[in-house]
Amino acid sequence: MKQTLLIIMAVLSFLSGHSATRTATIKKIAPTFWWAGMKNPELQILLYGDNIASSEVTLSSKNVELKEVVKQENPNYLLLYVDLSDATPQTFDICLKQGRKTTVVPYELKQRTRKGTDIEGFTSSDVLYLIMPDRFANGNPDNDVIPGMLENKVDRTEQYGRHGGDLQGISEHLDYIADLGVTAIWLNPTQENDMPEGSYHGYAITDYYQLDRRFGSNDDFKQLVEKSHEKGLKVVMDMIFNHCGSENYLFKDKPSKDWFNFKSQYVQTSFKTASVMDIHASEYERKIATDGWFTQVMPDLNQRNRHVARYLIQSSIWWIEYAGINGIRQDTHPYADFDFMAEWCKEVLDEYPYFNIVGETWLNSNVLVSYWQKDSKLAAPKNSNLPTVMDFPLQSLMNQAFDEETTDWANGLFRLYDYQTQDLVYANPMNLLIFLDNHDTSRFYKKAEDTKNLNRYKQAMAFLLTTRGIPQIYYGTEILMAADKGQGDGYLRCDFPGGWAGDPINCFTAAGRTELQNEAFDYTRKLLQWRKNNDVIGKGSLKHYSIANGVYVYERSYQGKSVVVIMNGTDKEQILDLAPYKESLSSQQATDFLTGKTVNLVDKLSLQSRETLILCF
Repeated sequence: MKQTLLIIMAVLSFLSGHSATRTATIKKIAPTFWWAGMKNPELQILLYGDNIASSEVTLSSKNVELKEVVKQENPNYLLLYVDLSDATPQTFDICLKQGRKTTVVPYELKQRTRKGTDIEGFTSSDVLYLIMPDRFANGNPDNDVIPGMLENKVDRTEQYGRHGGDLQGISEHLDYIADLGVTAIWLNPTQENDMPEGSYHGYAITDYYQLDRRFGSNDDFKQLVEKSHEKGLKVVMDMIFNHCGSENYLFKDKPSKDWFNFKSQYVQTSFKTASVMDIHASEYERKIATDGWFTQVMPDLNQRNRHVARYLIQSSIWWIEYAGINGIRQDTHPYADFDFMAEWCKEVLDEYPYFNIVGETWLNSNVLVSYWQKDSKLAAPKNSNLPTVMDFPLQSLMNQAFDEETTDWANGLFRLYDYQTQDLVYANPMNLLIFLDNHDTSRFYKKAEDTKNLNRYKQAMAFLLTTRGIPQIYYGTEILMAADKGQGDGYLRCDFPGGWAGDPINCFTAAGRTELQNEAFDYTRKLLQWRKNNDVIGKGSLKHYSIANGVYVYERSYQGKSVVVIMNGTDKEQILDLAPYKESLSSQQATDFLTGKTVNLVDKLSLQSRETLILCF
């Protein structure tokens, strides 16, 4: 019996010692690396691995200070907060000691090559070209399907399926984009969306530090940014802090229940974010709007959790520093916690003072949209610190104005004049993103047969590219792509013709476009190329005049130069008395940019049906 007990004790001792020699398996490190010399010296390092929370943590570096080790409810996580105030570029070891064995996790602090001030954001001198990467062009069919990813097929006949577009496809058509005359590209989300269906659109992120491999690698993205910069194009990255995808490891094996709103239990948002600003709203309304989940498969992140906040802020700074992007478009901005989003904007702009951020502020009035812009008096004493907001109310008006007959008091161009008389609600009207359509709205033309009315298109494009704000053009609008949201969001995001090998039509070339498409393309290209580096439009003040005889007149002026736009919003000829506009007409003759003709500006001006003049002084 004694001998048996000794054997059992020996076996237990062996097993205990054998268990103690196991090393922990680290599944994720976020961020994957960082830089020495950043303005904010604090860094959160998230470690994810099986049962690592019991580890004793030390660092091998003498000039990287371990300030705090945070354990979560889930033993598979450790959050390390380190101080890099005195750190130099290096690779140091994070040592996780469990029993008699230590797991060594190398961590790299890179030499910083950027200054922060050398990152130039997009401004009102730019025009953004919005691209959904899955639907623009397929440059590398080999990455269409990645083994192990949940959605593992390509089907171009399915509006909600993956179609195979990628970064290489965009890269191969940068010359087309640059030649069009835009100065920046905004990409719908490119980070990993490893979801079982509907992953093409990108808005359910499953790894904030990994590019979706069906688009390419992180390095491919960095190279695309560099190549874009070489061609004079800035790059804007779409980000989503309000929610992530349900296949994100942070949700599937969540650090703690309070990483997500409602303690990780699904509660649907009302989508009624006006309640955030509504002085009469109940607390229940506000909470449901902001804390409710976007959908059941897009759980709502709790940005009031300081660890979640730090994780998200660092992820955006990481992409700016790593890839050199010029801007961020933040999805569903009002749905997230106001104070967190304000802090995020502040930290990003502290690090990169010339950067720009635009928030998706899909609200139905300029008053509500203005609340979200930096230095808004309506939000005071709070401040969103968000430089640019999306002018959805103007987008809605533009989709009506060019179909209607304008009168001096209603409809048509009066809508645009009347709306802009209210720009005093905005802290900075020039920092409004203005657009005719995007990936979430019906295209400017809902039906292909309607595109025969080019007057509508030309007036809208002329207005978009000469009024205040930062214009954005949705890919394909320049070739009159049409779609109605009522047919489904996937239909709004159709493939660009010619982006796939074997496409019967190639609209990237003039030969592949119809006569009507070429007329629209050439008109848009002419305006865009003229607008580029044109400080009168990019920086100038706006003065406009009330509607007379259905005609809208406005002036852009800067440093002694001016451009006067005269737009007939009626279907008949109009005779315009020029006396009311003398303060903007600095000479009795001017050249119309669109036609090259000389226009006499003495007493009266005759305008043809729906005619637009762009006069340069």
